[in-house]
Amino acid sequence: METRDLMAASNLTNFAGQVVLVTGAASGIGKAAAELIAQRGGKVICLDLNEDGLKITVAQIEQAGGSAGYKVLDVSSQSGVKKVVAEILAEHGQVHALANSAGISGPTGKPVEEVEWAAFQKTIEINLYGTIWLTQELMPSMKEHKYGRIVHLASIAGKEGNPGMSAYNASKAAVIGFVKGVAKECATFGITINAVAPAVIRTPINETVAPDVQAYMVSKIPVGRLGEPNEVAEIIAFAASQACSFTTGFTFDVSGGRATY
Repeated sequence: METRDLMAASNLTNFAGQVVLVTGAASGIGKAAAELIAQRGGKVICLDLNEDGLKITVAQIEQAGGSAGYKVLDVSSQSGVKKVVAEILAEHGQVHALANSAGISGPTGKPVEEVEWAAFQKTIEINLYGTIWLTQELMPSMKEHKYGRIVHLASIAGKEGNPGMSAYNASKAAVIGFVKGVAKECATFGITINAVAPAVIRTPINETVAPDVQAYMVSKIPVGRLGEPNEVAEIIAFAASQACSFTTGFTFDVSGGRATY
């Protein structure tokens, strides 16, 4: 292989010239992914409901020499998703990739019959409906440009299920199923869509998880510890990059060995 070809191949994980949306960017995995993608040259548009957190993320990216902006977004609002995506496309012309990590744990530590429906439904709206709406709004433009990378944050709970987390389990299992089917629809358009399934990660979302549920989750991890946001961000950044060109409809595990399938 010529030196020129080797250089081109080595740059496939670089995001120079690309616009990347990152949801859940105010904290945790989303923030880590936004920072890493910006470090690799991407223009990152940070999305979250927490505006104060967004401002901090953007400031830290810019202080490190990266390029970032933000918009406040509640992914459980379909009209909000439509409005924000339309604004971004009008401002930037093209969105090359989406890294969607917005999510909540929902009710934890409760048997299914004790879960209030409003809380169950809210978990589904944020974790699943937001995933669907973001995909729907970005897909026409990505098809037009014959290029796109979509990465949705699922969970090991969507594969194995965690007791006391019925709403979360259901939402993340649905995300995995959604990704599998849509990947086949858009496979000939230069678009890949994948999911990432972390085990329990050291993020603010886990501060709301019942201690006994968290202890159960950690006990299932052969590595014997919580994962770190930057470890998940590395997989997200790969799946959102040009390098991820022949892997689609897949769920990447970041589980410390909990799941090997």
